Amino acid sequence: MADKQADLTGPGIGDYTELEKILPTDYSSLLSIRDTQRAIFAGKAFIEEHLSKALNLMMVTVPLIVDTKSGVNDLLDRDGSRTPIQFHISNDRDRHPLDAQIVQAATKWKRVALGRFGMQAGEGICTDMRAVRKDYFLDHDHSAYVDQWDWEKAIHFYEHDLDFLKQTVNAIWKVLVDAETFLQERFPALNNSRYPNLPKKLTFLHTEDVLDMYPDLPRKQRETKLLKERRAVFLIGIGWTLKDGYPHKMRAADYDDWCSETRSIDGRPCHGLNGDILVWNYVTQRRHELSSMGIRVNAETLQKQLRMTNQTDFLRYPYHQAIVRHDLPLSIGGGIGQSRTLMLLLRKAHLGEVTVSVWPRILKEMCAEKNIHVLE
Repeated sequence: MADKQADLTGPGIGDYTELEKILPTDYSSLLSIRDTQRAIFAGKAFIEEHLSKALNLMMVTVPLIVDTKSGVNDLLDRDGSRTPIQFHISNDRDRHPLDAQIVQAATKWKRVALGRFGMQAGEGICTDMRAVRKDYFLDHDHSAYVDQWDWEKAIHFYEHDLDFLKQTVNAIWKVLVDAETFLQERFPALNNSRYPNLPKKLTFLHTEDVLDMYPDLPRKQRETKLLKERRAVFLIGIGWTLKDGYPHKMRAADYDDWCSETRSIDGRPCHGLNGDILVWNYVTQRRHELSSMGIRVNAETLQKQLRMTNQTDFLRYPYHQAIVRHDLPLSIGGGIGQSRTLMLLLRKAHLGEVTVSVWPRILKEMCAEKNIHVLE
């Protein structure tokens, strides 16, 4: 069980000796460095346009920094293992100072922004979000610099259910599948029999299902086994404590609803109105997460999840108070990793081939020996 505990948080491989073993030994980029840049911007424009059409979203600006007192920054996990970068703004010789944080994600900010932009049920926003996550282990698909399509959509109260979640996920999946086709038409070198295309349909499974399938394996190994068989899944119920005493993965208690009772296809009780899109990456031969999303907490589920995680002190923040007072719209939302998605669609072995960030020397040298050239 110690392995299961360790596997709950701490994204990334966590060891450069292990990373060296899993990086491909016969890798060669299908695109030149210039065509890679052209493909990045073509793919990004395609996904932004078609995601906005599919979900009825409008592109809006998004903050890089937020006021610490607002409580709108994303803590990502609920155990405090990943904390934001915080700094003091002395402003006016400290007569009107501010304490600010660099965002880790725009999850909570977006829900507030729905009201600010006057979004009605069925309307939403999409952002070209940038963030810094300083506590990541920097491996082949984790960077301290994060870019996402962070989106949020106002919903009706009767859409707070599993069917609506699946409908939304399927709409997003179609955009990603169509983006792959578009890029291969634009850049024919991406058509390569070594790397099969994404399946047209996602498989939906609950975390309870996957634990029953692989009861003795920790989370990442369960996902790996599953994806070798199913190739692309939406895993429902990230955050709910399963019967082995552990959640599938830690998830913050104050944005996604992971406690509402739902039903599996065969009628068994399950939990959660959130989940992750996971695929098998044929270049890295590993699990590959593209998106986390979910129907957001309402006043009832927010307070329930905060009690379950012993975090009721969060109710002092304006954001949390606004949910309890029903001042914020009911919503569904998520983040789609831009570099993660483009890494997959452009058949790259490392995130650093499609995004500029900072990397330790050990990683750069290791990659260069394997014909993987990261940007910096």
